[in-house]
Amino acid sequence: MTAAGRWLWPLGAAWGAGAAARAWAYRRGLLRRTRLRGAVISIGNLSVGGSGKTPVVALVASILQRAGCRVAILSRGYGGSFRGDALVVSDGAQVEADAATAGDEPVMLARSLPGVIVAVGTRRDEVGRAVEARFGDVVHVLDDGFQHLRLERDLDVLCLQPGDLADRPLPAGRLREFASAAGRAHVVLLGEGCAPADLPSGRMFALRRRVVGFSALDGADRHPPRRVYLLSGIARPGRFAEDASAHGLEVLGHRAFPDHHRFTAADVRAADEEAAALGAGAILTTAKDAVRLPAAEARVPVLVLRIAAEVTDDALFRARLLAAARKAA
Repeated sequence: MTAAGRWLWPLGAAWGAGAAARAWAYRRGLLRRTRLRGAVISIGNLSVGGSGKTPVVALVASILQRAGCRVAILSRGYGGSFRGDALVVSDGAQVEADAATAGDEPVMLARSLPGVIVAVGTRRDEVGRAVEARFGDVVHVLDDGFQHLRLERDLDVLCLQPGDLADRPLPAGRLREFASAAGRAHVVLLGEGCAPADLPSGRMFALRRRVVGFSALDGADRHPPRRVYLLSGIARPGRFAEDASAHGLEVLGHRAFPDHHRFTAADVRAADEEAAALGAGAILTTAKDAVRLPAAEARVPVLVLRIAAEVTDDALFRARLLAAARKAA
């Protein structure tokens, strides 16, 4: 262990102990939990950033919607300026808020999931009640909900990536709580490279990412050129580059900003100049970044790489979701 690790380990242990104590207090009823009228399916993770959770939220919402459920995604709206009780980002028919107000992930989900309600707020129980008051009976998909223990849920879905179970809580590592907290999940989705033996059997599914296409910023499908330049502001930019390369694209350069970066016109112009100098046929960005890109003149077209989540044994996964949705009906 490094000297820095020796200093940070006790702080990580204290963080993990605090999270464990909080979970115990909710479990024992010492802290009050609240229930919504509709079913709640939570999608969450143990680590901070880049766990592949958002594509899973989209997958779950789509499965429920195809089964005839009216679906509402409840999000914290991280990175947005909204500080009120509840903001409806999409009523299912049109997107009513932008990324600066509601956060990039809720707006991305709202644009990609027509017919699905998306709402944000710090306390998801209040957001859910506001949604039910306006739209009636819905199935709630709780985005980033594994640690949001105040709200009762009918199914807890946990997304794990390689290394999560061997990592430590903040600030010694990237975990929000001890890895042992995975034991309270009803369903565990294991990202590529995770070892199934690390978790109890019976509720695990393999999770993988798949490139499903490319589009212009207006959503129209496009075929990408072979040579591209990447522009991103996400937690794991290396994975974005791997996705592009795995699709057979030649990555000439990558301007990577921190997660949730608020792009400026100057950022886009700088990327455009470098992409043009390198001979790129397109600037490639992610769907999450696309909602934060400002309008700016560019010589090189900007395309969006679209990713979807896939779960092994999808029939069983679907059955688990629908059983939870019907349980609270």
